[in-house]
Amino acid sequence: MPSAESRFRTATSQQIGTHLVVSNEIEQRVATQWLVYATGLPRILRRCLRCTSATYCADGTFRVNANGKLLDVWLLARCAGCGKTANLTVLERVHVHAIDPSLLTRFHDNDLELTAKLLADPALARRNGVTLDWDGAWAVQKTTTEASEADVIDISVRFVRRIPIKVTTLLSVGLDVSRSEVRRLVADGRLWSAHRLTGTSSGDFSFALRRHAEKHRED
Repeated sequence: MPSAESRFRTATSQQIGTHLVVSNEIEQRVATQWLVYATGLPRILRRCLRCTSATYCADGTFRVNANGKLLDVWLLARCAGCGKTANLTVLERVHVHAIDPSLLTRFHDNDLELTAKLLADPALARRNGVTLDWDGAWAVQKTTTEASEADVIDISVRFVRRIPIKVTTLLSVGLDVSRSEVRRLVADGRLWSAHRLTGTSSGDFSFALRRHAEKHRED
């Protein structure tokens, strides 16, 4: 059976196109894409009442409870310190006929991909009063492109899951530079976007990077 990590990587197998655009002027631009995908499940930040730990981990296990024709569904998470189990509410007192049979089957089968999808939904965290920490549970797949002759690289960022990531961290990982270097590129006007390049983002956006500082010509 494929590992959890390999199953998360399945969504990244698609090929992403790239093309070189040469302007009528001197400037040359190349367009490419980044794909942000989950490599695992996030940590769940919640204070344990039994020990001093504040971290829980989900492994894809669901609990389905029937009360007549009403169903409750919880996602189980275990304390990283003592193993105490916590129930995260997914569905509460929902009529059995209101649930898609295929979805119910996935709950019973402890579907790991369904777990990842639910944890990427901010509604689950709000409903249960928890915070999710995706640090170390995501990666960037970059399209290979020849940019040695390009002055400007136009990069489109796409998210497979709505994973909230600090934009400076995402750019730092994708560009393979420090976060302070990302901020310097923004301040110098060599990295720009219509999207806000501060705070966190979990949705698609685009930005442009000028590979070298502009040389000002004298008249």
